[in-house]
Amino acid sequence: MTLSAEDNDILTLETTKGPVVIKLRPDLAPGHVAHIKRLVEEKFYDGVVFHRVIDGFMAQGGDPTGTGMGGSKYPDLKAEFNAEPHVRGICSMARSQNPNSANSQFFICFDDARFLDRQYTVWGQVIEGMENVDKFKRGEPVREPDKIVTARLGRAG
Repeated sequence: MTLSAEDNDILTLETTKGPVVIKLRPDLAPGHVAHIKRLVEEKFYDGVVFHRVIDGFMAQGGDPTGTGMGGSKYPDLKAEFNAEPHVRGICSMARSQNPNSANSQFFICFDDARFLDRQYTVWGQVIEGMENVDKFKRGEPVREPDKIVTARLGRAG
C-alpha cells in the first residue's frame, strides 16, 4: 500500500486505551521522523508499554524492555532541538543527559512542560486521541502498564 504524502506524515498508535493519531513533523526534526518511521515499518513499537507515566507531565514509552533503559538496534540520534513548545499533545524524544542519546523512547506531554523547550527534540503532535493518552495508568514504573498494540503510518481504518 502506498501512502499519500499527507498520510505519510501521520502515525496512528492503537493503544490499550484507544487510538492516538500523531502528526509527524519532519520540518522540525527530519532525522528523528525518518528514524521513527523506520521503527514503525519494522513493527518495533508493537506491544511496547508506556513504562513511565507522570500525572500532569507526560507518558513515556518506546523501550522494548519496559524498563526505561532500552532502545533499538540503531545508533543514537543527533539532537534536533527546535523552538516548538512542549505543551499538551507534543511528542518529543526521551534521552539521557547526553543531548545526542535519543534512540527509540519518546514521550507525550499531558500539560505545559515548557522547561523542556530547546532541550529535547519535538517530532510530532497528537491531533486525535489525546483523551486516550489521558487514560493511561500512572506510575514510575507503571504497574500493568498500557501499551502500543500496533503503530502504523497513516490513519487507521
